Amino acid sequence: MGGTMTAEAQPEASQLRRTDSGWPVPPPDGYTVDDFFTLDDLPPHTELIDGSLVFVSPQRKFHTLAMYLLEQGLRLHVPGHLRVRREMAVVLGKRSVPEPDLVVVSAEADGNQLQTRYGAADVLLAVEVVSPDSEDRDRDTKPHKYAAAGIQHFWLVEMVGDGHRPMVITYELDPVNKTYVSTGVHHDRLKLSAPYDIDIDLTSIDEL
Repeated sequence: MGGTMTAEAQPEASQLRRTDSGWPVPPPDGYTVDDFFTLDDLPPHTELIDGSLVFVSPQRKFHTLAMYLLEQGLRLHVPGHLRVRREMAVVLGKRSVPEPDLVVVSAEADGNQLQTRYGAADVLLAVEVVSPDSEDRDRDTKPHKYAAAGIQHFWLVEMVGDGHRPMVITYELDPVNKTYVSTGVHHDRLKLSAPYDIDIDLTSIDEL
């Protein structure tokens, strides 16, 4: 993901935004969730992190293929009370609305086709595929926020090796400390019993 527009932006940049896009200058404390969902004409997949807008840069092919592979794998045995969704906003607090690459949410929280967001309490699993320009957010900022919001499972997906295959690091929430504990590092096969029975051949990305 690309550059961040913060409340500390220079006046020149703020003036450009007002002139070129019509977006308001960020409030002194940054945007709130309510502001975020009422801003017009934001680029697709814009996120709100700590009151700042974060924009998406063009993604590598690996990112697209890894998302597809994991989405299909998650859908294969998803229980009836859960749903798999990609690139949907998740409200974590007053000033943070990230957009995980994939989420598993409760079916009860899955509304009509006009739905734009989920609450953190609705999310059982959040998945982030690391991109070169979002490494710090994917590896550090977002996991901390997902854990603090009580999301039980988190996967971090990295591109590794000469074959450029996915490595999936799985985490589970320590509910007392509200931090994630790693439950495994998966290279060729992602076989899990939580959050439900999952079995994904990670090497099959070569065939996509």
